[in-house]
Amino acid sequence: MQDIVNKLNDKSIGKVLVDEPLSKHTTIKIGGPADLFIQPKSIDGLKDALVILNEHHIPIRVIGRGSNLLIPDEGIRGAVIQFGKGLDHLEVDGDQILVGGGYPLVRLSAIISRDELSGFEFAGGIPGSVGGGVFMNAGAHGSDISKVLVKAHILFEDGTTEWLSNEEMKFDYRKSVLQEERKGYCIEAIFQLNKGNKQDILAEIKKHKEYRRETQPWDYPCAGSIFRNPLPNYAGKLVEELDLKGYQIGGAKISDMHGNFIVNEDEASYEDVMALINFIKKRVKEEYDINMVTEVEIL
Repeated sequence: MQDIVNKLNDKSIGKVLVDEPLSKHTTIKIGGPADLFIQPKSIDGLKDALVILNEHHIPIRVIGRGSNLLIPDEGIRGAVIQFGKGLDHLEVDGDQILVGGGYPLVRLSAIISRDELSGFEFAGGIPGSVGGGVFMNAGAHGSDISKVLVKAHILFEDGTTEWLSNEEMKFDYRKSVLQEERKGYCIEAIFQLNKGNKQDILAEIKKHKEYRRETQPWDYPCAGSIFRNPLPNYAGKLVEELDLKGYQIGGAKISDMHGNFIVNEDEASYEDVMALINFIKKRVKEEYDINMVTEVEIL
């Protein structure tokens, strides 16, 4: 492993850590160590890292801001690459923007409002990154990434890159082509926005942030929405109708505020959260004959 670390450092790709606890990089504060943890300082650095890792047949996982992840306590074998600083560039060209995959969605919605650009207000309270948002077609308040994306610069697992159009991304509810059909990661995206009134945009963003603050338990470590909504039903409502809010297994607890959130109440383990997820699935299936599908990505 040290030989690989040396090669990565020789290329000056960015930060390279060994046995880095992933609990430090997930919003639910759960996750064991990664054999290698890499934060590339540029797209070129990312590509260089992939070449070295693939040459040594090292398994690779990519994460963003860790807001939609559940990672086992034993950690991840191989390399975890985090999109963050170095992949958070932003260029504004009229009513279009080019933005790096590591750019935080919340910050992006705020920054572009200064240029009176509208269309990204829905993301004002989503605690993820652009890359993760494109990957899962993140959305809220009646809109999502598919409504504004022109094309995405995708890094595939073999190290090749390609720009995919909105149509080629095959967006659906919390889905994109990157999840199964063409596995890859968004390193850049171009969004088409509209000129709007700055005060109206800021007011809309503020409203969405306040709604999340009042209805979702972000004061506790959590991973965001646990289940996809089984439309026309809503996951949180089903859980609440079963009177499961506050139900706890080990250190993991169904939020008292929102039925579709599991919080790390007291040093919860991966097993605690998984047991609670499976318990919810079982109860909803028994009561409503609905198969719940997780929205949180379980590595």
